[in-house]
Amino acid sequence: MPKKVVVAMSGGVDSSVAAALLKRAGFNVVGVFMKFWLARRSPAKRDEGGVGYNRCCSLEAQDGAREVSRILGIPFYVFNFEKEFKKRIVDPFLEEHKLGLTPNPCTVCNKEVKFGLLLEKALALGADYVATGHYVRLKNNRLLMAKDKNKDQSYFLWRLSQKQLKRVLFPVGNYQKTETRNLARKFKLPVAETPESQEICFVPDDINDFLKRYFKPKKGAMVDKEGKVLGEHQGLVFYTIGQRKGIGLPGGPYWVKDRDFKKNILIVTKNQKDLLKKELFFRGANWLLGKPPKFPLKAAAKIRSRSKLVPAIIYKNRRVVFKQPQRAITPGQSVVFYKGQELLGGGVIS
Repeated sequence: MPKKVVVAMSGGVDSSVAAALLKRAGFNVVGVFMKFWLARRSPAKRDEGGVGYNRCCSLEAQDGAREVSRILGIPFYVFNFEKEFKKRIVDPFLEEHKLGLTPNPCTVCNKEVKFGLLLEKALALGADYVATGHYVRLKNNRLLMAKDKNKDQSYFLWRLSQKQLKRVLFPVGNYQKTETRNLARKFKLPVAETPESQEICFVPDDINDFLKRYFKPKKGAMVDKEGKVLGEHQGLVFYTIGQRKGIGLPGGPYWVKDRDFKKNILIVTKNQKDLLKKELFFRGANWLLGKPPKFPLKAAAKIRSRSKLVPAIIYKNRRVVFKQPQRAITPGQSVVFYKGQELLGGGVIS
């Protein structure tokens, strides 16, 4: 009997091609659209031609996934995870902002929802695997960078476990993005020209517009690193380390150097070198092989999905020392470790 695989279909080109590749390979494929969140976009954005809801769970995206499933001749279902998504992803996201952190909800969503809730439900329905359109490769339960380094998404998967990896397939990880679009055309799928999407899926517009729905602005002093008052900030939760846009001071550019939540002070600088730091501490470590490595560990590390890998030493006390100083190390974001192409694990910058 062919193996049964549930494909998480978003209505985009990557997950659609993933489903098509698995169907061509002889799997028994089932398409699933996950309904997470229906935060409305602002009227201004809708007037600009945007859809009425954010893209991650829009009716347009759902219809797109349904149409691809029809073309491929596979069953299609919609799983409603709205309550679970709010509890596991959105509420912690807001709570961390309240604590002065800048969280990365995608890493949590991958663990808790896409390879958590969806996998549990798929296995209960008799599936052997769950597949997604992530650009990453899997070999002998070891997670490797994608063939297309510009699209590699391994950074967002550092929280996964061996139990999850044994039941996961990543069909597009061995393709360049241009090849994926060409495959969509070859399979005659209507999503071949779907634009890229990189924002937080449940934030329909600007991140600060979203946060303002939950936090009342608490204004305070904006100072330089010597403590000289330069102006007034609009609320510390609306700023992040390294931010340049939206500071609103004349004579710039200025960058956010730090935030003092006890004194409600935003510290800014005109010198980008003030943003450089050579070390950090992290919490909540996860190692993909299931056990910690031997310390001190020499590896490559990155503090953002789009930043370059930098040689570093990781110590047992969860201290990371980089070979070169890193710009705008931000508490709440992820630090992720690699050995060559292999993703070793990661943690949350504290």
